[in-house]
Amino acid sequence: MIRLNCDMGESFGIWKMGQDEEIMPYIHLANLACGFHASDSITMNRSVELAKKHNVTIGAHPSYQDLVGFGRRSILCSLEEIKSIVLYQLGALNAFCKAHGTAVAYVKPHGALYNDMMRDENIFKAILSAISSFDKNIRLMVLSKQDNEAYEYTAKLYGVGLLYEVFADRNYNDDGSLVSRIKENATIEDEFEVMQRVQTLKENGFFESINGEKLYLRTDTICVHGDGAHALEFIKALRKVLY
Repeated sequence: MIRLNCDMGESFGIWKMGQDEEIMPYIHLANLACGFHASDSITMNRSVELAKKHNVTIGAHPSYQDLVGFGRRSILCSLEEIKSIVLYQLGALNAFCKAHGTAVAYVKPHGALYNDMMRDENIFKAILSAISSFDKNIRLMVLSKQDNEAYEYTAKLYGVGLLYEVFADRNYNDDGSLVSRIKENATIEDEFEVMQRVQTLKENGFFESINGEKLYLRTDTICVHGDGAHALEFIKALRKVLY
């Protein structure tokens, strides 16, 4: 079964982001911010509580230490630093999970860290190392490519399983990478277009790139961004298409 995931718990202090309470009942996996790009201790606690209430699987959503840039800027870090910041955020979120009788099931890096992980094998290994040292039962969510063999092989060296993700509301380049957010066509706002893409993926196993290239992608989970203007409507519609 293809499961829906959403980036959540991204409020901070008095600043509210997303529609977490409305969206949570409709998803399967919640990627919860861990304080480095968004969230704080109160938000993390409430987010875990909300996910547990709706039987939603919890994932850690760590990022570079970049509150101002919302984690969307690459920051030059040593591999030791990357391992440490992932471990730090994973441990923080898992503390709240433990307090509520649950646990982190997977890690999905956020923003620039996610993109850097997919193009730099050493960063990918540093994140795997952090997860492996914490709990080998925790999986790592990665961007699904047409050829995932190298990622799969490396992950097995660390004893970590992978979850393959595609994005319903993001455009893809011909090589299977996501169109940069600095470009106007990075996200898809039209609900009908999103539904058509997911229907095609479900029936035929591919997305089309911005140039019409067919991208055949293994799909464990589909992401819809919780901060999108139409996130709740997209998720409700996606459930109808998928289930």
